[in-house]
This record gives sequence, structure tokens and C-alpha cells, in this order.
Amino acid sequence: MFIHNIDPVLLSVGPFEIHYYGLFFVLGFVLAYFIINYLAKRKELPLSKDDIADLILYVIVGVVLGARIFYVFVYNLPFYLNNPSQIIAIWNGGLSFHGGLIGAVIVALIFCKKKKIHFYELADIAVVPLALGLALGRLGNFTNGELYGRITNVPWAMKFQDAEGFRHPSQLYASFKDLVIFFTLWVIKDKKMPKGFIFWLFVVMYSAFRFTVEFFRQPDEQLGFIIGFLSMGQILSIIMFLVGVVFIYRVSRKNT
Repeated sequence: MFIHNIDPVLLSVGPFEIHYYGLFFVLGFVLAYFIINYLAKRKELPLSKDDIADLILYVIVGVVLGARIFYVFVYNLPFYLNNPSQIIAIWNGGLSFHGGLIGAVIVALIFCKKKKIHFYELADIAVVPLALGLALGRLGNFTNGELYGRITNVPWAMKFQDAEGFRHPSQLYASFKDLVIFFTLWVIKDKKMPKGFIFWLFVVMYSAFRFTVEFFRQPDEQLGFIIGFLSMGQILSIIMFLVGVVFIYRVSRKNT
């Protein structure tokens, strides 16, 4: 068993601080820029480097807004109704992946319409670096000592500062599953498949893995378990999985 004593601040100069989480966040989008640029050229998409930079900027805005709005309304609405000034305080935590994905899809649809590109052509390559970025984000959660797992006595259990007992390092489990998704998508990225297949495969894989990892993660304190032993993350993942399966069938059937 281990003690988690990682200082989340890498560098501090007066009031200015550089956090590991912020670095992982920036690194994820930098890698996304280069990977999308590389894949866009291989797929012969009419996107310049400036177009891709614009896309990354749009996605950052869409992800943050979508993730925050979804979290406020789905995960902790009573708190924010009583404390409306905290809605914009994203530095205190409170972002939802599912909301972030919705926000990213919305801005990507707008971008594709503007550039006259088929949404699936862009989405099929964008989810590749997305999976890698999610893996880096979970490492950021680990360095922050947040989103830890449930109490356990496994040999690799960790003691987090703000948590009672030793816990599953569920952030590392989540990071590992995102890496599995990334390498899977990377291996099949050049194979001939229907438009949209890789995007919906990402949705299916992420939701299935997320559902499993949630069994090791501590449920959100303000929500607990929603239905029986299922957390909010698992319920959303079930919905996400079913939607993904339906659309994989639809895009596959459309191209047969």
C-alpha cells in the first residue's frame, strides 16, 4: 500500500502557480493539434494548420462550457441554485466528460458546416487524440489526489490526503482504459471502414470501460448511488453505450 503525497503544484513563484493538471491539459491539446494535422493529411481532408488550430480553440471552449453546464444541472444543481456565483468557478472542480463530449460535438458540427466537411470525416480522426487527452487528464486527477476510488485492501491501494482509509487509485485505472482505447483506434485508423464507425466505436468502448471503472471509483458525495448500486456515471455510460451501438449499426448498414 502507498501514501499519495504528490504536490499538485509543479512550480510556484509568488501568487503564480503551475499545476501538473494544467500541464497535462495543455499537453493533451498540443498533441491533439499534431495528431489531427497528421491524420487530416493522411485522409486528405481540406484542413490547413490554421484550420486545425481554430478547431482546437473551438473544441476547448465547447468542452469546458459543455462539461460545466452538464455538471451543474446533472450532478449538483441544488448547490449551484443556492450558490449561483460558484457556477463559473471551474477552478474548484466540477466538469463532466459526457457534457464535454456533447459540447465538443456541437462546436465540431458548426466547424464542419463552416468548412464544408462531413462531420464523420473529422470525428473519426478527432477521437484518436481525444482518447489520449483523456488518459492525460486522469493522470492530472491523480496528481491532484481527486476522483479517487473506493476503500480497498489490494496491495496497490493508496492513502489520499482527503479520504478515509486506503483507496483504489481509480484515476490510474481510468487513464489505462483511455490508453487502451487510444491504441485500439490508432491501430485501426487506416483501415477501410464506414464513415462514423471509429467515432461511434470510441463512444462504445469509452462507455463500456467507464461503466466498469466506476465500480472502483468513489461515487460523487452529493449523489451517492442513483439506482441500486449504480452511480450517475454508470447510468450515463449505459445510455451512451446504447446510443453508440445503435449508431454503429446504422453507419455500418448505410455503407453495405
